[in-house]
Amino acid sequence: MKSELNQMRVNGWCVVNNVVPRDRVAAVRVRVMDAVNRHANAETLDDKGIGHVSGFVAREQSFAPYVADSGVMGVVQGMLGDHVRISFTTATVNFPGNPRGAWHADWPFNQNNAGHIPAPYPDAVMHLTTLWMLSPFSKKNGGTLILPGSHRSDNNPSGDNGFDPLGIIPGECNAEGEAGSVLMLDSRLWHATAPNRSNEPRVSVVIRYAPWWLDTGVLMPGSEARERMLEATGLNAPEVPPVPQEVYDTMHERVKPLFRHWVRSEN
Repeated sequence: MKSELNQMRVNGWCVVNNVVPRDRVAAVRVRVMDAVNRHANAETLDDKGIGHVSGFVAREQSFAPYVADSGVMGVVQGMLGDHVRISFTTATVNFPGNPRGAWHADWPFNQNNAGHIPAPYPDAVMHLTTLWMLSPFSKKNGGTLILPGSHRSDNNPSGDNGFDPLGIIPGECNAEGEAGSVLMLDSRLWHATAPNRSNEPRVSVVIRYAPWWLDTGVLMPGSEARERMLEATGLNAPEVPPVPQEVYDTMHERVKPLFRHWVRSEN
């Protein structure tokens, strides 16, 4: 754990191995892939070759028992403190032939999002992005492009910082790992979608963790905070659908506190 925390602080990323057990990861991958085939955003699938489903835990829960894994939570709490919650669950499948994407940092540092922290932003850890590798990640199949150490910058290419968002940057590399492992990023770290040059989809679920004090109201559909920020900035923002009560009720007791703030009754 000390090694992973040191990597996060110095390089802005690490990999936690064997989080989803080897005898379970194939079954989880199949279920995630099936849900993506049924629910993926048609626009991103057509334009970018990416199967993308926001608020994914409301659609599929096979990965949910692992989100409070001790190895992952050790890094999360070591970076953000003891009191954390999950801000996003997003299925992300890179299909063969998808194009390279633009360099960016994730919400709330993406300068193209409403409700972002304006650059130059402070050198403080405020949000963590994790990619759950349900397929092995490699250079060939589009393991996420990352720029180690870029989390120390006070801006990123989404904020017109002088770097070409679609350019190759010296020092960039593909994150790699075995199926069942978790890629963890400081959400300030510059990263980009990599092209999948294999013959198989690269399947992952993106789960983001936030400290208790980070306001996620701008992500909630129909919230006053969201409507105010969209109108004030003229920008869009990621949207996270609520977690239905019946889905929440099926979660393990260790997992429930991470999702409690997203629960909405259908009644």
